[in-house]
Amino acid sequence: MATIANNLQGVRARIQQVCARHGRDPGAVRLLAVSKTFGPVAVAEAAAAGQCAFGENYVQEGVEKIAALREAGVAGLEWHCIGPLQSNKTRLVAEHFDWVQSVDRLKIAQRLSEQRPAHLPPLQVCLQVNVDGAPTKAGVAPAEALAQAQAVAALPRLRLRGLMCIPDPQPDAAAMRRVFAQAAQLFHQLRAQLGAPEDFDTLSMGMSDDLELAIAEGSTLVRVGSAIFGRRAYAASA
Repeated sequence: MATIANNLQGVRARIQQVCARHGRDPGAVRLLAVSKTFGPVAVAEAAAAGQCAFGENYVQEGVEKIAALREAGVAGLEWHCIGPLQSNKTRLVAEHFDWVQSVDRLKIAQRLSEQRPAHLPPLQVCLQVNVDGAPTKAGVAPAEALAQAQAVAALPRLRLRGLMCIPDPQPDAAAMRRVFAQAAQLFHQLRAQLGAPEDFDTLSMGMSDDLELAIAEGSTLVRVGSAIFGRRAYAASA
């Protein structure tokens, strides 16, 4: 029976292999373990296998998990909020998470900035872009991304790190790569237009089923859940 540690090893091997094929440094691609619906025990097992960055979609679940692991003495973890974020949840996120990848409008960024405690480091944020124009997906339209990025970058207590996208599945691998390539092009355009800040360095795209395609097109962070923790069983509404 596969263990979380074995699954992590397999995902890391996939990242190394695709980087080798495309002449990329494997160290330039971060692995975010998406632990939504899995409890503190699973996260602790992944942490024991060397994984330190974890992504949570549901704010309350994430906050409870962060507290449980801290009480259990599991230290050195980095927590990313990667799910849709409503105004009434921004304070919890600002107080407990290290990253927010799903900033999709200026109002959310402003609230995170205002509510980030002064004793904590700046909150690392990514602007979520709806790169393929999917009608059911959140995210800033590519045409509006520069103005939004400039506004977010100017806010105190935040540090704009890059872009995140969750494109809809495409009919084939070639079509999926084209969407990822559009996101990479936008990322590099914004970086140049913002004056090439050193910390604008994150292009978060690619998941368990398509991480190879995303890395081939320049992803610097892949968000992997089921390939690490197994398939999820949604017993109750989130």
